[in-house]
Amino acid sequence: MLFLLLPLLAVLPGGGNADGLKEPDSFHVIQIASFYNHSWKRNLISGYLGDLQTYTLDRNCSTIIFLWPWSRGNFSNEEWKELEMLFHIRCVQFLEGIRRYSSELQFEYPFEIQWTGGCELHSGKFSGSFLRLAYQGSDFMSFQNNSWLPSPVTGNMAKRLCKVLNQNQHQNDIRHSLLSDTCPRFLLGLLDAGKAHLQRQWMRGEQEQQGTQRGDILPNADGTWYLRATLEVAAGEAAGLSCQVKHSSLEGQDIILYWEHHSSMGLIILAVIVPLLLLIGLALLFRKRCFR
Repeated sequence: MLFLLLPLLAVLPGGGNADGLKEPDSFHVIQIASFYNHSWKRNLISGYLGDLQTYTLDRNCSTIIFLWPWSRGNFSNEEWKELEMLFHIRCVQFLEGIRRYSSELQFEYPFEIQWTGGCELHSGKFSGSFLRLAYQGSDFMSFQNNSWLPSPVTGNMAKRLCKVLNQNQHQNDIRHSLLSDTCPRFLLGLLDAGKAHLQRQWMRGEQEQQGTQRGDILPNADGTWYLRATLEVAAGEAAGLSCQVKHSSLEGQDIILYWEHHSSMGLIILAVIVPLLLLIGLALLFRKRCFR
């Protein structure tokens, strides 16, 4: 029996783990706001699935830019419009609030404010969320248990800001809902979007071959996922086989990979001959040493 193995590559959510065996289980948004003076500022917002950047916002914080075909996940257009509106409002309020309270908080120009917020999944289930704010690269305060808490090393500046923010419990409830409900639901859909839209199968003509084994989806270090589809057939029946790959990013242009019998048989013969020659060489070397 001839065992056909065809590795397939597709652009799917990438992993950032060193061992390359675990899929991303977190999503987070990062905002970096640089204030050069009272009127000049620069603002950058990005979204990440694990270590892979999946989104960015334009300078006005009004439009979400999708960096991958699967970045929309399973959210509807209406939900994305609501998120865009929410990000825009929050961004404007954040920048205006920092500018307004910079003197009271004793922020000296130029200065930089950073925040990151997101959620984590463990075995497909919500395991926690986070929202942290930093000033000049150092921890300033964090959102925990539905309220803002100052960092122990920041002193009175962070305490005053936390006191102001915690006076608006309605806004804190919205933050808590986004982190513990919307974010995990979005993350699950985002992970499923890349995987579920990829189909691969062995075909003969237009007919799918029964017995195709579909392996696990394994991540590569370059942001792609590696998939394997195998089919066990008799050596004389391999001709005419092809492997069909479908994915949302291909926009209906399926990839067809044909089985090349001669080249594959050559590789099999080469794989047998090379180890055999090495064994013969080692045997002769060992024999010469024994006779010395």
